[in-house]
Amino acid sequence: MGGQQSVFTEEELQDYKDLTYLSRKDILRAHKRWIALAPEILQNDIHARLSAEKLYSDLPELRVNPFADRLCKVFSSADSANGGLCFEDFIDMMSVFSERAPKALKIEYAFRIYDFNDDDLIDIGDLTELVSRLCGESALSIEDIENLISKIFQEADLDNDSMLTFAEFEHVISKSPDFENTFRIRL
Repeated sequence: MGGQQSVFTEEELQDYKDLTYLSRKDILRAHKRWIALAPEILQNDIHARLSAEKLYSDLPELRVNPFADRLCKVFSSADSANGGLCFEDFIDMMSVFSERAPKALKIEYAFRIYDFNDDDLIDIGDLTELVSRLCGESALSIEDIENLISKIFQEADLDNDSMLTFAEFEHVISKSPDFENTFRIRL
């Protein structure tokens, strides 16, 4: 691990530590994982980007995640829609999914991930997509999905407009005791 530390200056490490919820050890571990994804590309270029497809196939936490494309899109600093990540995007994602990140930050990112049409609301289309992805191959019938969405709106849609604002989403998620444990990636 001694050679690993020379990748960053002390100032860079301190900056990453100050700007994330990661410890120095976590940052170095995240960098090691990042380099392992494509050493030939990433070893000598800290600003290199990996495509979303590469991340889906090679990062175990994304390979099995039904929201992998949304995770990459939400955390990508690139203007393109492909959701490719650079190391700083990756470290931001690891920070949000760390156990030290505050619940409020996790909720904010969960909202962005589940807002599939990027309109700052979670509507019927977003919830349909969410339920479909969560159910995977054991798909529910259209009627079951509609009933589930209706129940979600009964519980969470405080102004009865068939859309969840961030405040409504935050209100309902704050009632979920398991949210923080499921919204986590271990380094």
